[in-house]
Amino acid sequence: MPTSTTPPMINAATPAATKPATAPIETPAAAARRTMSDAQFAQLAKIVYDRAGIHFPSAKKYVLESRLSHRLVELELEDFDQYIAFLTMGPYQSDEFQEMFNRITINETSFFRNEPQLDVFEKKVLPELIEARKSTKRLRIWSAACSTGEEPYTLAMLVHRTLGVRLPDWKIEILGTDISERALEVAAEARYTDYAMRTTNAMVRQRYFRQDGPYFILSDAIKPMVNFDLLNLKDRLAAKRHGVWDVIFCRNVMIYFDDPMKKQVVNMFADQLAGDGYLFIGHSENIRAGEAPLTNMPWPQAFCYRKAGADKPVL
Repeated sequence: MPTSTTPPMINAATPAATKPATAPIETPAAAARRTMSDAQFAQLAKIVYDRAGIHFPSAKKYVLESRLSHRLVELELEDFDQYIAFLTMGPYQSDEFQEMFNRITINETSFFRNEPQLDVFEKKVLPELIEARKSTKRLRIWSAACSTGEEPYTLAMLVHRTLGVRLPDWKIEILGTDISERALEVAAEARYTDYAMRTTNAMVRQRYFRQDGPYFILSDAIKPMVNFDLLNLKDRLAAKRHGVWDVIFCRNVMIYFDDPMKKQVVNMFADQLAGDGYLFIGHSENIRAGEAPLTNMPWPQAFCYRKAGADKPVL
């Protein structure tokens, strides 16, 4: 695994990835042609599911239509049939899928989101793993579907303040992955607005950020602790290349999966967890008994799982 990963950039020179300087003026007749039929929705929903595992039920047709209709204007396409052809048969398929995915997903995140869960990580899981790894002094944490980086950087801050002066003696590997190149570009820059800081207390802001006008710039003590990589959670082989993890965070992502995709992903996580590793998921998600070889931990508001058969943790 490389020690530093920079997310690949979409080639801005390709027509699929470039917006015209000024979008054409939309007439009512043209707008009417750019409504999405049920058949067009079914085709696009299947493309999204096949490539990313994200399930769009028919009730969410308006989401695809509203978020992609302006893209048709930018590309000067007549209707969604032309867009589907452009997306599936044109020379810029890969770039345009990235552009489409950037538009149909919402990167809703912030630093220190869901503090009760993070308290479990910092006060129970992290000390236990540090004790268990004291001979190797190596700790690996994966933030899957990390969006614009707030989550893995938050985990880095928690590790930083837990290890303190011991940190230089440890090899800490924190990886943030996402399917969106645009989100990873923001993450790699580590420059955030006040909105991303809305759940961050003043002490953390003062210690780990410096303000530059309307932006908060992450400290150089934290930024190098996290690497980023482009990864589709449906690509099990690509995920496996990153090896085994002591902790995996994947929060508020599986709500977009149907049951088969969710089962595939949670079993992938179980396979890639160390024998005593932990998986944290979102507060609106759950892993049903028998869905994966994972045990729900009895900690309030933790939404935390461990490999079945692992040694009993400190409660």
